[in-house]
Amino acid sequence: MAVPKKKTSKSKRNQRHAVWKAKAATAAQKAMSIGKSVLSGRAQGFVYPVSEDDSES
Repeated sequence: MAVPKKKTSKSKRNQRHAVWKAKAATAAQKAMSIGKSVLSGRAQGFVYPVSEDDSES
């Protein structure tokens, strides 16, 4: 089993954690933006499936 050679410092650990959290926040913001544009009907350049069964009923 692989074992790290030296202990990782708290600052490195905190930096890694901050980057991970920032990626999640960015992804959530992008998803919210895409969702808003799709719901408002202003989506251009974003392809999403539209079921024909839903529009007929």
